Amino acid sequence: MSCEIYNGGLMFKKSLYFLSILSFFLLLSSYAKAGVDAEVAYILNTFSFLVCGFLVMWMAAGFLFLESGLVTTRSVSTIAAKNIGKFAIVSIVFYLFGYNLGYGIPEGGYIGSFSIWTDNTSIETGYSDASDWFFQALFVCATVSIVSGAVAERIKIWPFFAFAAILGGFIYPIQMGWEWGGGWLDALGFSDFAGSTLVHACGGSAALAGVILLGPRVGRFSESGEPANMAPFAPSSIPLVTLGTFILWMGWYGFNGGSQLALGSYEDATAMSKIFMNTQLAACGGCMAGATITRLIGGKTDIVMMLNGALAGLVSITAEPLMPSPLLSIFIGAIGGVIMFYGTQLLNSLKLDDVVGAIPVHMFAGIWGTLIVPFTNPDASYAIQLLGVVSVCLFVFTLSYIVIYLLKISMGLRISEEAEKLGTDKAEIGVVAYSIRD
Repeated sequence: MSCEIYNGGLMFKKSLYFLSILSFFLLLSSYAKAGVDAEVAYILNTFSFLVCGFLVMWMAAGFLFLESGLVTTRSVSTIAAKNIGKFAIVSIVFYLFGYNLGYGIPEGGYIGSFSIWTDNTSIETGYSDASDWFFQALFVCATVSIVSGAVAERIKIWPFFAFAAILGGFIYPIQMGWEWGGGWLDALGFSDFAGSTLVHACGGSAALAGVILLGPRVGRFSESGEPANMAPFAPSSIPLVTLGTFILWMGWYGFNGGSQLALGSYEDATAMSKIFMNTQLAACGGCMAGATITRLIGGKTDIVMMLNGALAGLVSITAEPLMPSPLLSIFIGAIGGVIMFYGTQLLNSLKLDDVVGAIPVHMFAGIWGTLIVPFTNPDASYAIQLLGVVSVCLFVFTLSYIVIYLLKISMGLRISEEAEKLGTDKAEIGVVAYSIRD
């Protein structure tokens, strides 16, 4: 009798358990059909900004490792100082006035307000204002990082900090607001999803101005214009460059995926997943393009071109990572890698010493990625995309050139030839690497 009672109770518990599971899935089904309520959407969207934001923040480490690996052993500590310094400076100025210069633009306008960031969070906005500031601030940090590597090994550290403040606090926010802040480019229909032009070509244009005004490192080019013997300029650590590239690659998932700006619906979650996939494949296309073209042309597989090819692929897909098919994403990234390779050769022929290849990777590939957007996005126009690219690049290059020139004639821009031979580590920050025998 007791056994029957036990079995009956067990069956009842199993039935109750089954009904509970069934009820849960029925509730989940009806909840999904109805969509999340405003508070849940607010939480998910805010969470997306925060998670993707700290992925983008980790790109700062990627830039640090990439640049430290590509400069000579005499300049690695200076690279570290520049990267941590500009990260702090740019975040402060973006809080004090940069954010509102970009996002306080009147509809169809050109410049926002010169005012400190304020928190106007409400559930109706769909996300926390602080999470949005955090996400956007890390974009401007990435923009300034592009300049750091290009002008390495001969720029004084404090003029660089001064320029970082102006680029991050004024130049970047103004042109960014033309599109993302609802300014005049947005009104015309310009499309740059996550910043192939607004972030990468912007940083590349500023880097170009710096490289022109600084001139090449002593002995970098021969009289004929060809790169001199690379032995004195050998990268300090290729594994470090590779690690930096992988970290940047990882950060790009937050960079592109977070630019969906929402995670509170089925459509947003699906879109973010596709963005991650296309981002991955574009980087792979760029990497293999760098490997293939160097093997075919030079007979050797150039690891630096593979790494920069991957980054060029990432930059290329950033303007529109959602609409292309996976196969087309590989193609877009591969073309970005080819553009990077020939862009690097162009700079060498012009005796423009870009230490890390920032201009071909970010500016040239960024322009390509922005111009190809209408191929997959029917709402975009080739003419408007071209107008946006030209406007942003000219604006950033011109203002950057003026600012850097003024810094050059006031503070001084470049270390002395003697200091350059000693290395920026010793000349600028007083760090000297000693061997065990020393």
